[in-house]
Parts: sequence; structure tokens; C-alpha cells
Amino acid sequence: MKFLNRNYVAVMSVVGGAMLPSVSWACACGCGVFDVGGSSMFPSGAGGMAFVQYDYQDQDRNWNGTSQAPSENNPDKQIQTDFITTGVQYMFNRSWGFSAELPYAYRSFKTTSSAPGNPITTINWAAPGDMRVHALYTGFRPDMSIGLDFGLKLPTGDFDHQNEWHDVDRDSQIGTGSTDLLLGGFYRGNLTSDARWDWYAQTELDAPFLQQDNYLPGVEVDTAAGIDYKGWVLGRTHVSPLAQVIFSERTSDSGANAASPVASGYQRLMLSPGIEFHIHPVTIYADVEVPVWQNFTGDQLAADILYKLSVSVHF
Repeated sequence: MKFLNRNYVAVMSVVGGAMLPSVSWACACGCGVFDVGGSSMFPSGAGGMAFVQYDYQDQDRNWNGTSQAPSENNPDKQIQTDFITTGVQYMFNRSWGFSAELPYAYRSFKTTSSAPGNPITTINWAAPGDMRVHALYTGFRPDMSIGLDFGLKLPTGDFDHQNEWHDVDRDSQIGTGSTDLLLGGFYRGNLTSDARWDWYAQTELDAPFLQQDNYLPGVEVDTAAGIDYKGWVLGRTHVSPLAQVIFSERTSDSGANAASPVASGYQRLMLSPGIEFHIHPVTIYADVEVPVWQNFTGDQLAADILYKLSVSVHF
């Protein structure tokens, strides 16, 4: 039995799907989730998958509320981040499995320094992010069309990187320092009788409950719904486009080391077209995620587009 049925589009998310949850890093300034979409991340049989994923975003626009705000209102000017995530997912049988993933980030942070004269300074560093581990259950139906996941985000990431003037706030660190409870679920089905068009919906809750050094990130809920088409075949290559809608909400951070005045928490709606190329046992996936509506609490840096590329091997 193959782990992923190529009848479902592979969205290699890490922020990916409910069964391989979205990669969500620290950064109250709108970093947030990359996505929770992609029906082929949902298991369809016993077996496994290993993947490497690359994500990129450039947060260079200051937002407050539902509109762009003057850059001078925010001491932070730009956050550029490259994320490289490795992970594995394995189903022992048609009911139970697990997943684990670990990101590594390269970050460039431009901000107003606390140094004399308050110059604009750029801080560059690279560090591991927070590991996520999940148990997976898909035993509700024989076709595994309904699934649940539950697990933890562990404080493995770097959350105390600083320059001489201590210009990196906790919400701009690569790791959060918190331990989070993760809960999610998904449902998928066919839109047409020939099973060429599918639809799916999923949700994921990230609820921090243990903090370090007086900082606790906000609770985040990510939901996604999408459709995919699997009728294109070019030789041995199966080509599948998809479209999805992603909504995220995050409450404000808390603790003495959270941003003051409050500049964290948001709601965001994104549209995400993507495409997958499957040549068994390898899958290549790419998408972009474009915010079409967002509401930020306080002044926060936001990206105008998010990018993702992943390669996975099924075994």
C-alpha cells in the first residue's frame, strides 16, 4: 500500500495540513502560519513520507487594523525570513500514525536600535525553530476521509538571540520558548462522480500553555478549505492544480516581555493557488499565499505574499 494516494493533491505544508500541521513561527508582526491546506497531506493508507520544504516571506509593510499604516509608526522596518523544514509522517495502519517536523530559519531583521542616536540597524542570524510532534487518528471511516491530530509544539527553537543593544523583541525571535498544545482535524470528499474534483476542509488549534522568561504567544486557530483537480497526466507525471482559502486568527501575546503597547494578534484571510507534480515516489509542490484581508492589533509588519516549495518522498 502507498502512503499517499495520488488522487489527492499534495500540498507539502508543514503551517501544512491538519495531519501535517502548519508551520507557525514566532513573530507577532504577522509571521504566523504559512498554510493549513492540502488534501494529499491527509493519510490514505499505511506507510510513510519524508519531506523538505522551503518557505519565504518578506515583511516590509506596516499595518494597523485593516489598512497599511505609515512606516514611521513602527520601530521595526523589515523582517525577511527563509524557512527550511524537514519532517516525516508515518501511518502504522489505517487508524494510527504520527508526524514530526523541525524548521530552521535564516532571518534578517531591520529595526530602530536602542543604541545612541537610535539608528536603523539590521540583525542577521540563523537558528532552529520549534519542533512539532503529532499523533494521528483516521479510523472513523474505512476511506480515512475524516481525521484528527493532537500533539505538542516543543520549545526547541532559539528565542534569546540578541545584539549588543538587545534590539530583538521576543515576538521577532525564531522560536517562541513556549510549549503549545496542538489539536486539529480534517474532512475530504469528492465533488464529482468521476472523482477528478475533490474538496477538503481542515482546522488547527495552537494553544500555548507553558512559557519561558515572561512571554506567552497568543492562541492561534487556522482553517482552510480548498478544491483540487486530478485529471491531468503527462506520461508518468500526474499534474494537479488546486485553489484554497485560508483564514487565521491569533490572540495577542501576554507577559512582561510581550510587546508594549500591544502590537500582536491578528485575523487574516488568504487566497492560495498551487500546483503539484507527482512522479511516484516523488512529489514536488509549489504555491503562493496572498492576503486579501487582514486586521492587525497595533502596528505590525506584514508580507504582501508568501511562497512555498517542497519535495517529498513516499515509502
